[in-house]
Amino acid sequence: MISVQPGSGPTVLRILLGSQLRGLREAKGITREEAGYAIRASGSKISRMELGRVGFKERDVVDLQVYVGLEEAAALIRLYEVQFVPGLLQTADYARAVVALGQPGASAEEVERRVSLRIARQELLRKPGAPRLWAVVDEAALRRPIGGGEVMRAQLERLVEVTKEPNITLQVVPFSSGGHAAEGGAFTILRFPEVDLPDVVYVEQLTSSLYLDKRDDVERYTEVMERLSVESESPEHSTEILSGMLEEVG
Repeated sequence: MISVQPGSGPTVLRILLGSQLRGLREAKGITREEAGYAIRASGSKISRMELGRVGFKERDVVDLQVYVGLEEAAALIRLYEVQFVPGLLQTADYARAVVALGQPGASAEEVERRVSLRIARQELLRKPGAPRLWAVVDEAALRRPIGGGEVMRAQLERLVEVTKEPNITLQVVPFSSGGHAAEGGAFTILRFPEVDLPDVVYVEQLTSSLYLDKRDDVERYTEVMERLSVESESPEHSTEILSGMLEEVG
């Protein structure tokens, strides 16, 4: 909690907020470069923000707070994916192919850095007290040959394996279901163990991200997620579907 005296000017507020952000970042073992990547900025900008030398945009502060703790603080992560395998379940090779597609001009070093960050996030699901992950994935995402046959085979094998984890539920939305509730695209709902904290909906866009916590927005997305869960195949049958896809790719 940031404490300020009445009449404090904007410079004081910047310094105090910067100090708080630096403490959060260092407590999580996150470098300035990694934090900068999370808000589409540079490590030098993070340094200037933490020292109170520049003003804060609301989006920057929200993104930084989210990056250092939102996913980790969640007790339940429910998500829907239509184009790719969820990042928390991707293999390194699959993640590499996805990053290369999204950043065609990125250097090999930049691609590897982003892949490393994505894989590091997956440790969240293996730590003591890990959150529960409930993923609903469109069949299109599972059949799209990202990275080629070998990469997809390994990715499908990984998905079959993670369905055995007690804190992971995976459901497939088959082509046969036709249209469904989530026509707007992928989204994630995070629920926290503290009863006084609202659920947060995360929606990733091409150049930015949205974090929604207004009751009406959250309720709408929750309704869609509930309908998707009903319309999708059961977790047991979804595992059978994944196994069948694995046989198809040889």
